[in-house]
Amino acid sequence: MNSEIRRLLEEVRSGGISVDEALLRLKTKPFEDVGYAKIDLHREIRQGAAEVIYGAGKTPEQICGIASVMKGNGQERILITRLSPESAAAVGRVHPMEYHGDARIGILGGVPQPDGLGTILVATGGTSDIPVAEEAALTAQILGSRVVRLYDVGVAGLHRTLAYLEDIMSASVIIAIAGMEGALASVLGGLADCPVIAVPTSVGYGASFGGLSALLSMLNSCASGVSVVNIDNGFGAGYLANQINHMTGKEHHS
Repeated sequence: MNSEIRRLLEEVRSGGISVDEALLRLKTKPFEDVGYAKIDLHREIRQGAAEVIYGAGKTPEQICGIASVMKGNGQERILITRLSPESAAAVGRVHPMEYHGDARIGILGGVPQPDGLGTILVATGGTSDIPVAEEAALTAQILGSRVVRLYDVGVAGLHRTLAYLEDIMSASVIIAIAGMEGALASVLGGLADCPVIAVPTSVGYGASFGGLSALLSMLNSCASGVSVVNIDNGFGAGYLANQINHMTGKEHHS
């Protein structure tokens, strides 16, 4: 059950609020129209994770306005993705936040303590894939998952991957991020007993076609249990991994 509704029901049970007051809160309009955006205020109730701001294409003033509505409606933590350094500086003067330049992510309200079932392992083929990996890792962390980072372990030096078998085997979900030919996802998929989410990146020389080569390789993986998100979509991978990590049915790995 969604944490927001659970808290509301607990307040009713303890006598902190009346049934009528709780009903009024639930009847609050599901979105707020501010002209340039219609802000989804009930997304956490429906999906378990609150609205996220996609920063690309939005002005700092628009981002600030959306964040103000979210905070005014009780959203404690706000994730802003694809946020440029210039916009981050402007937004930060209105809404103090943590800004991670490599991932182009802004976080208002800090990162919570993890409450997922296990650990998400974020692995990259090379150092050049780290910006996408950090977008995935930070997304999963702000949603409540514990994340272990395993960077620069691509198949060009397979011994680097095999040196971390314990981390690979104990993960609840693996996010495999690679450009070039994208083989890392198949290697990890053949070693682990958990779901592997493959993220092709636009890293590579001309014939990689901006990540299309890695995308097709990952889609055609011979390893079972590998799913694929779009090119450079670290956010999508981190979000999906967190959903899996909060599902019942897999024991927690210490």
